[in-house]
Amino acid sequence: MASFSTLSDIDLDRQVAALTKELASLKRAVAKRGGAYYEDGRDAALDTYSDLAGRVRDAMPAIRKQGRVIEKSARDHPAAAAAVGLVVIGLVASLLFSRR
Repeated sequence: MASFSTLSDIDLDRQVAALTKELASLKRAVAKRGGAYYEDGRDAALDTYSDLAGRVRDAMPAIRKQGRVIEKSARDHPAAAAAVGLVVIGLVASLLFSRR
């Protein structure tokens, strides 16, 4: 007859083996679900990017026209353009230094 310690060791070995198999099965299930979530996120990001690119493409003529107007205004009034540039630089610098 086997001793009590031998029986419990065999039983523990079987439990460890069963738990190892179950853990491997759970890892595979999580990997499959993680892959599906990754693909869903990637598809959503691609859709958002495509939508944004379409909107920017549609707005480009208006953006270019506004840019030409601003460029003409800056050429006509260089002192005012320089003053506005300095104000913008000052605002950006104050924002950067105020966060520290």
